[in-house]
Amino acid sequence: MKRVVVTGMGIWSCIGRNKEEVTQSLRMGRSGIGYDEARKEYGFRSPLTGMVETPDLKNLLHRRLRTGMSQEAMYAYMAAREAFEQAGIEEQYLLDHEVGILFGNDSTAQATVEMHETMLEKHDTALLGSGLIFQSMNSTVNMNLSTIFHLRGINFSVSAACASGSHSIGLGAMFIHQGLQEMVLVGGAQEVNPYSMAAFDALGTFSGRVDEPTKASRPFDLDRNGLVPSGGAAALVLEDYDHAVARGATILAEVCGYGFSSNGGGISQPSSEGSFIAMQRALADAGVTADQIDYVNAHATSTKQGDEEEAIALARLFGGKQAWVSSTKSMTGHECWMAGASEAVYSILMMQHGFVAPNINLEHVDPCAADLRLATQTIETPLQTVLSNSFGFGGTNSAIVLRKLTANG
Repeated sequence: MKRVVVTGMGIWSCIGRNKEEVTQSLRMGRSGIGYDEARKEYGFRSPLTGMVETPDLKNLLHRRLRTGMSQEAMYAYMAAREAFEQAGIEEQYLLDHEVGILFGNDSTAQATVEMHETMLEKHDTALLGSGLIFQSMNSTVNMNLSTIFHLRGINFSVSAACASGSHSIGLGAMFIHQGLQEMVLVGGAQEVNPYSMAAFDALGTFSGRVDEPTKASRPFDLDRNGLVPSGGAAALVLEDYDHAVARGATILAEVCGYGFSSNGGGISQPSSEGSFIAMQRALADAGVTADQIDYVNAHATSTKQGDEEEAIALARLFGGKQAWVSSTKSMTGHECWMAGASEAVYSILMMQHGFVAPNINLEHVDPCAADLRLATQTIETPLQTVLSNSFGFGGTNSAIVLRKLTANG
C-alpha cells in the first residue's frame, strides 16, 4: 500500500481568502458570519450566512474559461490555484503528468434558477447561452478545474451531502494507496447565493439569532438554536509519499486513516452509532488508538440533535482521553459540501502552527458534551495526529485521520 501525503493546500472561505488569513482567524477565534440583506429580501427566515467574497477572475482566466464557471467553481479555482502553487506544481508539470481530481460539491442552484427565469420571460432556449449548462451541472467544479489545469487522471464529483469534501479526500487517498494515481487534487466547494439555501431555511434548521450574527453558530452550547450556512472552497494536493520525496516536495501531513459508514435510518436523522463506526474505522485504518489522537475537529453544526449524537459518539471514543475537541463551524458556520475538505485544511494548519482553534460561543456546555475536552479558547500545543469528522443528510458519515510527519518520515 502506497503512503499518501498532502503537499499543497488552498482555501477560500468566510474567514480568509488564503491560508495565511485563515490561520490568523483560526488562532484569534474570528467569526466570518454576517447578516445578508439579500436573503432577507428573498424571504429567508434567517438571513445569517458566512460572508464569502466572490473572486475577480478577469485578470487570471480568459473569458472563454470563465463562461462556464459557477460560483463554487470560482471559489474552487482560487483554492486549487493556491494548493498547486504550494505543492510546486506548475502548468508544464500538469501537461507532462497524469493528475486526477475528485471534488465534493453541491447542486448548482443559481444557474438553474437563472435558466428558468430566462425561459419564463423569453420562451426561447436559444437565449440561454452556452455557459449555463456547464454552470448548472453537478460536476461543474470537476469539469472546469480539469479543463483549466489540464487534469487527465481520475475525474468525478463526490455528492454525499455535507460529508462530500471529506469523502473526496478518503477516495483520493484510496486511488493513491492502490497505485492507480500518483497525484490527485481533492477538495470541496459550496455556493453561498440565496438560491442554494432557501430549501434548507424552510426546514427551520438555521439559527434565528439575527441580532448577534457572530454569536449565532455555537456548537455544543446548551443555548444553540440552529446552524448558520456558509460556503467557499478548499483544495488539497494528495500525493504518493515516495513520489513527493523524489521530486523534493514539502510534505504538510499524511492522510493515514479514512473511515465511513451509513446510518440507514431517517433521511435527516443523525446517529451516534454511525458516527462512532466511521471514527473507529478511521482510527483502525490509521493504526492508532484514541489515546494517540491529539485533536478532533468535530462535525458539530450547532443543531440540537446533531451535536448531541456526535457528542455521545465522541465520548465513547475520547471521554477521559487527551484529545482536545472543537468545532471550527463556530467561526465559519456550516460550509456544507465544502466542510469536510476545509476542516481538513484547518486541522493541518493547526498542526503546522501548533495550536487548537477555539470552539467560540461556548458559554454553557450542553450536558451531552460534558465528558469532552472542549477547547473554549485557543490552546497553544503541538499536534501530531488529528481526526476530522463530517456527517451529512442521508446518513452518510466520513472521518479522516491526519498525521504530522517527523523528520525521519
